[in-house]
Amino acid sequence: MAPTPQPIPDRMQRVELGDRSYDVVVGGTLLCRLGALARAALGNSASNAVIVADEGLPASLVRLAADSLSAERFTVSTHELKATEPNKNIESAERICIAMANARLERRDPVIALGGGIVGDLAGFAASIYRRGIPVIQCPTTLLSMVDAAVGGKTGANLSVTDSNGRCSLLKNLVGAFHQPSLVLADVDALSTLSDRQFRAGLAECLKHAMLALDVERTNEHSEDLLTFTLHSAPGILTRDRSLLATLVARNIAIKARVVASDERELSTVASGGRAILNLGHTFAHAIETLPALSPSNDPTQAPLHHGEAVALGLVAAAHAAAAMGLLPPADADQVRAAVEALGLPTQVANLPSNDALIARMRHDKKVVGGQIRLILPWKLGAVRSYFDPPNRVVNAGWDAIRA
Repeated sequence: MAPTPQPIPDRMQRVELGDRSYDVVVGGTLLCRLGALARAALGNSASNAVIVADEGLPASLVRLAADSLSAERFTVSTHELKATEPNKNIESAERICIAMANARLERRDPVIALGGGIVGDLAGFAASIYRRGIPVIQCPTTLLSMVDAAVGGKTGANLSVTDSNGRCSLLKNLVGAFHQPSLVLADVDALSTLSDRQFRAGLAECLKHAMLALDVERTNEHSEDLLTFTLHSAPGILTRDRSLLATLVARNIAIKARVVASDERELSTVASGGRAILNLGHTFAHAIETLPALSPSNDPTQAPLHHGEAVALGLVAAAHAAAAMGLLPPADADQVRAAVEALGLPTQVANLPSNDALIARMRHDKKVVGGQIRLILPWKLGAVRSYFDPPNRVVNAGWDAIRA
């Protein structure tokens, strides 16, 4: 008989958005309590629920969520989704809507997103358009989705676009909506189901938050800043110590929640960046993560890159672009590379297209304004700023830094 895991206290974070505020709960055994927590968040008028689940999840995890909901008098249906970037499309969102219609979901009935960021984005997008908006409860099962995608209300699907030369590109999250969840449950026990590669990919988003945390975490709130904590705790985190993971996830969610509360729809134009600071590394990452031939180890059987692996490379690129711009000392850019390596993530990748081709892909990013690339760059370890239309030499320095 497997030993019973030691209980860890729930950590609660409120995302303050007026009448759309909601709680994020971080802890263990949360999926066992999904039904009760959903009932408390939604009230007694909700009667049906559709679980949108990653088809790669263990069946026992999906049953745990379904049984918990059933125990609270929800009539539960399940819709499985193959969670890949090419499958993160409008057709998949339509199939989720059809599943919700077949389950007779009404305006107060929830869709439950059970899986990683692709599932959360698609289920949230479907919830935003079905009956012009129904509740979504995010139950992320990957580290990456816990600390990033599940919180903040961004939903979306990718779009395949063919240019005048007949070349087809998969453009990340070009279709979507802001649709805040009613509740987020980050059950760290679900992280035991991840492969090492999937788990490490989530650490890239944790490192991203750590690289901007000095302007977000309250002074003296913690005994050490998030970057120091993450790197000091890396050995325990990599062995998936539940208590350390709960602390790591809770601190990262607090960063995301505060940034979102201050600039929900990413409209701020101030130099400090507003919500856009959460895109640190992502303008580089989005340009490469849908390229099918790229691999974190240059082994073609491991292609394509996971989102977190692309973000890790993007963080290295952003740091070296900042150094080329004179914002960040080169030694600090090297420290970012070392931090990425310490978390078991790639710092270089082979078979990149030319810099000109990569810059052209960057101009398709959602954050482009007036055709100008917007980069979030570190000006010291732990703090970032927003820069529009940086010189090509700066962007090239970023790409050259990760080119194997």
